Order: sequence, then structure tokens, then C-alpha cells
Amino acid sequence: MTTLDTVEQLALELSESQRAVLASRMLHSLPALFLEEDERLAEAKKRDAELDRCPALALSLEKFDAKIRGRRVQ
Repeated sequence: MTTLDTVEQLALELSESQRAVLASRMLHSLPALFLEEDERLAEAKKRDAELDRCPALALSLEKFDAKIRGRRVQ
């Protein structure tokens, strides 16, 4: 059995709350590029910069609502 297998087996024997704490610690030990939330933040900043450069790209609330309603009908 590999070290990874042993660690995984031991981790799965922990309580749910202990596994959650362990998972959080493990995720936070990785470089930021592995965190999905950083990717979403980067995308949001990119889109914000695009809107600053070209405000005409923005949708009004009415157009946004109409697009959402259109998707629900399909």
C-alpha cells in the first residue's frame, strides 16, 4: 500500500467535521492557481476591465431579465 493510499484510508476514518478541517487545510496548502475561486475572481476582473474599456458591452437590467426569461421558456 502506498503512502497516499494509507493517508487516504486514515483520513476516511475521521469524522465528517475532522475530514472537512483536513480538506480545508490541504486545499489552503496548495498554490493559489489551484483554487477555483481565484480563477473566478480573475475572470470577474477581466470582464470588469472590458466593461471599463467598452461600456456598450453592458446589458441593462431589462435586457438581462429578458435573456433569463428567454432561457426559461426553451
